[in-house]
Amino acid sequence: MTQTKSRLYTPEEYLELEANAEYKSEYRDGAIVPMAGGTTNHNELTLNLAVALKLALKGQAYKIYLGDVRLWIPQYRQHTYPDVMVIQGQPTYADASRTTVMNPIAIAEVLSQSTQNYDQGDKFRYYRSIPEMQEYILINQTQHHVMQYTKQETGQWLLTEYQGESAVLALGAIAFEIGLADLYDGVDFSAVDD
Repeated sequence: MTQTKSRLYTPEEYLELEANAEYKSEYRDGAIVPMAGGTTNHNELTLNLAVALKLALKGQAYKIYLGDVRLWIPQYRQHTYPDVMVIQGQPTYADASRTTVMNPIAIAEVLSQSTQNYDQGDKFRYYRSIPEMQEYILINQTQHHVMQYTKQETGQWLLTEYQGESAVLALGAIAFEIGLADLYDGVDFSAVDD
C-alpha cells in the first residue's frame, strides 16, 4: 500500500470539491475527511428524533435539519454534518449558497464505534464554540443510552445520562421530551451493523 502525501485545503477549495463530490466529507482545519456510511440503526434513531422534534415544534420558530445540512464552525475552521440540528428563528448562513448554517441551539449525534471518541471529544469542543449552542445529545445505537450536555447560565456544561427503555429525554433549551422507547423504535440491537 502506497502512502500519498496529504495536502491542506482552504475552506473555499473544500466547498468547491464538496459541491461536485459523490459522497460527503468533513473539513477539519485544512484536511478533508470522508464520512463513513450510516447504519440502519443510525438512520432509525436520526429519523425518529427529527420527526418527533418536527411534530413537537410545529408552528413554532424552530428549524430542524438532518445530516445533509452542513455546519460551519469558524473558530476551529470546521465544516461538518451533524445528524440532527435545531435552529431557533432563522438560520444564519455562512455564505450566499444557503447550504451551510452557523447557529444551532441544539445538536444530536448518533454514536458509532468509529466516531464516538471524536463525537464526545474534539467535536464537542468545536460545537461548544458556537455562541447559540445550548444542548448536545449523544445517542448510543447499541443500547438504550443517551448522554445530554446542557449549557448552564455559568457557561459550564452539565451531563445527564438516560438509560433503559422507560427513561425520558427532556431537553432544556427547547420544550421537548421523548421517551427512549419511542426514540429507539425500530432499532435492532441484535444487528451487527456498527
